[in-house]
Amino acid sequence: MRTSPPFRADHVGSLLRPSTLLTAREALAGDALREAEDEAIREVVRRQEEIGLQSATDGEFRRASWHMDFIYQLGGIGQATDEHITVRFHNERGDIEFTPAALRVHDRIRLNEPVFADDFTFLRETVSTAVPKLTIPSPSMVHYRGGPAAIDPKVYPDVEEFWRDLSTAYAEQVRRIGALGCTYLQFDDTSLAYLNDPAQRAELASRGDDAEHMHLRYIKQINAALAAKPAGMTITTHMCRGNFRSSWAASGGYDFVAEALFSELKVDGFFLEYDDERSGGFEPLRFVPPGKMVVLGLVTTKRGELESKDTLKRRIDEAAKFIDLDQLCLSPQCGFSSTVEGNQLTADEQFAKLRLIVETAQEVWG
Repeated sequence: MRTSPPFRADHVGSLLRPSTLLTAREALAGDALREAEDEAIREVVRRQEEIGLQSATDGEFRRASWHMDFIYQLGGIGQATDEHITVRFHNERGDIEFTPAALRVHDRIRLNEPVFADDFTFLRETVSTAVPKLTIPSPSMVHYRGGPAAIDPKVYPDVEEFWRDLSTAYAEQVRRIGALGCTYLQFDDTSLAYLNDPAQRAELASRGDDAEHMHLRYIKQINAALAAKPAGMTITTHMCRGNFRSSWAASGGYDFVAEALFSELKVDGFFLEYDDERSGGFEPLRFVPPGKMVVLGLVTTKRGELESKDTLKRRIDEAAKFIDLDQLCLSPQCGFSSTVEGNQLTADEQFAKLRLIVETAQEVWG
């Protein structure tokens, strides 16, 4: 048993929205909607604790998207009213597209007030046995989603000023959310996993980015955001290759980013997607230094079929050939509902997977 996060049995963050909450989002607004969200969050926190998880999130129940709800609350960033971005996702039946509004950096980036402060406070007051965990998108996602074209050159004629302001705003978010009692914070970051895919790097190069070194820039800016993190706060990062309605966007093992990522990124732990062959092998884990934790995302959130304990234990053993077993934990590969639509499985299947993770971790680590 670990007494500090990440825990032997953990999860990424988002959970399937119950039908009652989806209905409320359609019919209600303001205080009435928040009351419906409060009730749904109380219940899902109870379920997480009942299963035996040592950390609990609010399931991201108040969000439509795992990242854009946060990003649009940063000062200086807004939605482009006349433009959308297109992210193509793949599944065994074909392709689907996610087309959110494009973002625009129209002013100097700043933190006007801590984002999700009230949401975290409610979660902190709701948990009874679990550590409340807050998830936010990493600074990388502000740039990855928009690229150079999203930054007004009149606001930032020198792109270095953009990066400084972005990391400064995030550093202030970390400080102020820590002042509210947050001891477990997670930076969700698809970009660092996407960059392992040559097709994704080609897309970045076509828009004018230095795709071969972009991960080094992202690592630098995340580290700047974490340089003054509060004492006693654990910060992890989660990386996956896309998770939208049980579909994915990128492929490739962690090899391209591994050495710099694991040796230089100043987080306490890495949540890594490892639920199928798209994630590659465990060999890159040899770059993880002593003292850093790796949470193996061996349980898929994209399908309802339950994995076997024997298979999970075998894969944990395989990973332990490249990193000490004591540095490993177990989780799903991603959230169950990165957007409000959710993945294609039932709530019962979701909780069965979380229970499997808890039971397997107990049998592996005691």
